[in-house]
Amino acid sequence: MPTFFYKAKSFDGQTQSGSVFAKDISQLAQNLKNDNLLLISANAEGEKQKTSWNFILPSFGVSEVEKIMLTRNLWIMFSAGLSLVKIFDILQLQAKNQKLKVIMQGIKERLNKGESFSSALAQYPKIFNDFFLSMVKIGEESGTLEGIFEILSTHMDRDHQLRSKIKGALIYPCIIVLTMMAVGVVVSVFVLPKFSSFLEGMNIDLPIYTKILIAIGNLSQQYWYLSILVPIVLVYGFFLAIKTKNGRWLRDTFLIKVPLLAPFIKKSNATVLIRSLSSLNASGISQVRSLEITSATMSNIYFKNALDQAIEKVKKGEKLSGALRPYEKIFPLGAIEMMEVGEETGKTTEILRKLAEFYEQEVIELTKNFSVIIEPLLIVVLGLCVAFFAISIIEPMYSSLTSI
Repeated sequence: MPTFFYKAKSFDGQTQSGSVFAKDISQLAQNLKNDNLLLISANAEGEKQKTSWNFILPSFGVSEVEKIMLTRNLWIMFSAGLSLVKIFDILQLQAKNQKLKVIMQGIKERLNKGESFSSALAQYPKIFNDFFLSMVKIGEESGTLEGIFEILSTHMDRDHQLRSKIKGALIYPCIIVLTMMAVGVVVSVFVLPKFSSFLEGMNIDLPIYTKILIAIGNLSQQYWYLSILVPIVLVYGFFLAIKTKNGRWLRDTFLIKVPLLAPFIKKSNATVLIRSLSSLNASGISQVRSLEITSATMSNIYFKNALDQAIEKVKKGEKLSGALRPYEKIFPLGAIEMMEVGEETGKTTEILRKLAEFYEQEVIELTKNFSVIIEPLLIVVLGLCVAFFAISIIEPMYSSLTSI
């Protein structure tokens, strides 16, 4: 088990720090709770140095990790029997992020004025999304907020871990692509202009690709600011385009049809969908409302459309597995069939939870394989690009020497 360096606060406001063995942060938080301590922050032994830079970084919002820690602390404090106002007193004191501190203060003031808990949280939609608010409202109405925050804490933690794995798998390809772009800029701006006058003075017929590179080099040198502005404009335009309906459709169509990416995209989206439905069902939210909330959280347009169509069918009395069957091509093999088994046995929530865990593990394995597969491919592509630039310069020089 790893060693965690933690900082905790007692319910009377005293701060305590130390190190302890624990399986994970959830177990650490539970152990501290048994000692009447509230976990504020924790770092595994190997991560201690990494977090030491946090004090110099500006805060532009509330990070996903801060949201997870906030939810976990809410669960622990509800289980300790503290009042809502006291809970947000403590949360405000322990918050290092100034924006989060202001939010905790705002929620506490609304609670003091008599607003409901879910209504107070709803004033901050960027922090507490529809999924979060719907579960809190159910817990508020049924008196099961402790259980709701336990479910939310687990759900958010697993979702964050999955997204982190996916982002980690994409770091290396991004580095390679940026390297390729940097090589292109260096060759075009600094190398080609120096060779262009020499090559043109040879009075030989230059290959078309050499002429194109020379033209690009001359243009880049003359209008150097375009080399900076054009990529920025293109990237900004791309991100604006994929936010439109047609842009999202083109993006998701490409991702879901590319052989190397398709299994990864299907399983990662199915994992988010199934885990969300499992968490919502476990909290007692109706199936139709669960589908509506899950649909609002889906970023992939194909999965979102599948849920939107399923909602109408479920409202008419059709089972979820039957409503999703026309879209089984976008789901991993066996997902719809397992949903059907859950419906027939009355264990839908349990089956969905196990399915989410199974596909989550498969996605993690796919991210590892993705990195292994993409690494040599990107190196080959990078090598071909470098070879293209080299041949474009060397071939005319070799031809001139041959003619001499």
